[in-house]
Amino acid sequence: MIELKNLRCEFDDKTILENINLTIDKHLSILGANGSGKSTLAKAICSLIEFHGEIFIDGKNIHSLSLKEKAKTLSYIPAKLEMYDTFISVEEFVLLGRFAHKKSFFDYSTKDKNITKQTLEFLKIDHLKKHRIDSLSSGEQQLALIAQSLTQQSEIIIFDEPTANLDPHNTKIIAEHIKGLKEYHSIILITHDIHLASFLDSPVAFIKNKSIIYYENEFFKDENLEELYGVKFNSLVAQYD
Repeated sequence: MIELKNLRCEFDDKTILENINLTIDKHLSILGANGSGKSTLAKAICSLIEFHGEIFIDGKNIHSLSLKEKAKTLSYIPAKLEMYDTFISVEEFVLLGRFAHKKSFFDYSTKDKNITKQTLEFLKIDHLKKHRIDSLSSGEQQLALIAQSLTQQSEIIIFDEPTANLDPHNTKIIAEHIKGLKEYHSIILITHDIHLASFLDSPVAFIKNKSIIYYENEFFKDENLEELYGVKFNSLVAQYD
């Protein structure tokens, strides 16, 4: 469980989010217009940025957790792979997800390497394990990011626009993987893709005017969408079934 209490986030002296109070029991999809603060909220939850207020994970203040404890609890998957060693292989990249679990000054264990192998097989990208990470397509890179997160074995996985750069075929693959992960992890999804959010069928937090409107269900009714987005909707249905 994640609890946000009186959360406020600023950037360049501009308030992005203000007085956010929210309890995330298990899963959540976060939607909103461009610049509304979706990614800012995700990065605050992971304490990747400074914030005012308090964030508790399973009753513990996030500031009380060590870096390794945070890594075992939370993993953040960005919209695309931007920073990496040019010469690193997919297998080596995914193995880095085990960093929080390995002993300092020791190499990765046989267990770490087996978990990496199993994760690559689970996501059906084991045939790419010796490929350089920069040689992959956008869809393959997104799967590699997911694989690294899974080897981290964190309880909570935060996806930030996971399908933003993908074609419909790869979007469907990623959508199905994310939905499958709900069985084993708490999933927080940041997205502009209303069909993806509908497909995942999680409660929704809609960010508007620096605040959150929370929907346990019924978010995807046409009248709600029209009011929130200011455009006409006609019977939204999930397209990934």
